Amino acid sequence: MFRHQKELQFEAKPDRPNPLIAKYLQELIGGQYGEMSVAMQYLFQGWSCRGEEKYKDMLMDIATEEIGHVEMLATMVARLLEGAPVEDQEEAMKKDPTIGAIISGMNPQHAIVAGLGPRPADSVGNPWSGAYIIASGNLLADFRANLNAESQGRLQVARIYEMIDDRGVKDMLSVLLARDSYHQNQWACAVKELEEKEGILVPSTFPRENERKDIAYDFYNFSEGDQSSEGSWASGKALDGEGEYQWLKEPKIEGAAPKLKPVTPKMYGTPPFK
Repeated sequence: MFRHQKELQFEAKPDRPNPLIAKYLQELIGGQYGEMSVAMQYLFQGWSCRGEEKYKDMLMDIATEEIGHVEMLATMVARLLEGAPVEDQEEAMKKDPTIGAIISGMNPQHAIVAGLGPRPADSVGNPWSGAYIIASGNLLADFRANLNAESQGRLQVARIYEMIDDRGVKDMLSVLLARDSYHQNQWACAVKELEEKEGILVPSTFPRENERKDIAYDFYNFSEGDQSSEGSWASGKALDGEGEYQWLKEPKIEGAAPKLKPVTPKMYGTPPFK
């Protein structure tokens, strides 16, 4: 059960209307690493969580906070668009080329589709997709995906922060940056905790005797140059504690060149020529 509280977690008021900034913020709402993605990702991970109760509770806590972040951003987008009717913009563009350059970057869907409101889409109008979310049922795999999502999200917020000069918007972005900082710390802690319990490999319970362990710690040099041999992944004890890394100048070749049989004539493929 969810209940909506009318107050925002943080204020979302720009200094002045600006359709271009509204377009930027759409990436933080409906982009691949936007707040809609992390909210739904954490919700679906939480709803299917069969691990310790603390993990489910954490997921639901963070997911619900992220829904509030969507609301903050959507409110900010609406306020960036309000007070800037399309007719006034057109007139302003005729009078001032600078204003025209700014407004020309407006997302037309904000006016045509949403009536000067936010959209569940990214900054170029691509609709948000459930394909963005990861909820595998394996907490270690999912928490690593969550750490990546928060890293990418914070990176995008930081870039937008540097692109704008509206103090009200920047104040809200500073809140998102701080929360993304915590969430990166939080997922890193959860990953470390699970790795200490079950090791670094996912899945941890798959029988290792069913895999080719003789090639499980080899680094193959598939590209020109050998700088990759200098990394910690190229020599020494493996992090999972079950092997030794080795760097190989050439990949091992164990298979012959494939030769395929002709397909059935009913498929009308290219016939073999003699």
